[in-house]
Amino acid sequence: MQRAAIGTIIPNPKNPRIIKDDKFKKLVKSIQEFPQMLELRPIVVDSNMVVLGGNMRLKACIAAGLKEVPIIVADQLTDAQKDEFIIKDNVGFGEWDWDLLANEWEVKDLFNWGVDIPSAYFDDDKEPEFDKDMLDEALDGYINSKVKQITLYFDNQQYEYVLNKLEQIAKEEGVESNTEVIISLLEKYES
Repeated sequence: MQRAAIGTIIPNPKNPRIIKDDKFKKLVKSIQEFPQMLELRPIVVDSNMVVLGGNMRLKACIAAGLKEVPIIVADQLTDAQKDEFIIKDNVGFGEWDWDLLANEWEVKDLFNWGVDIPSAYFDDDKEPEFDKDMLDEALDGYINSKVKQITLYFDNQQYEYVLNKLEQIAKEEGVESNTEVIISLLEKYES
């Protein structure tokens, strides 16, 4: 591992994942509050200083005002291996053990560290207030159910359009989550 000036590192235009809005702010904050984590998980670059792993961390480091960051230079990879690394570095494997999370960590810390606590339990306009009973009930719901995920891919323009439409439909239907919006749309389609 070595250190490099932030200006010498090139963000990868092929980076398939982004972090936006509040999650990005939390990443910047976590880097500011716990910079040692960068030493443990440096940014991976190729021999041309193009990021293979850590694009969002690099962006957050820039936003945090860092001048240099730890890097690992992966100069032995073929182009095909670089492409494979970029994807595999961004794939989210595994699932949260909600029971362990509920019993071993403070929910407020989990939220602040970027764990997706069910948004239906928070007021979107302000920092969430943590009612322990409500959050325990929410986590129990996750623990005792089989949660499945569907991932849809959109280009930037489609993403913004879909997100805006989901928000619009949620307001019209009086529902709080995208899951409820989609279920409502499917039920209307059936009739």
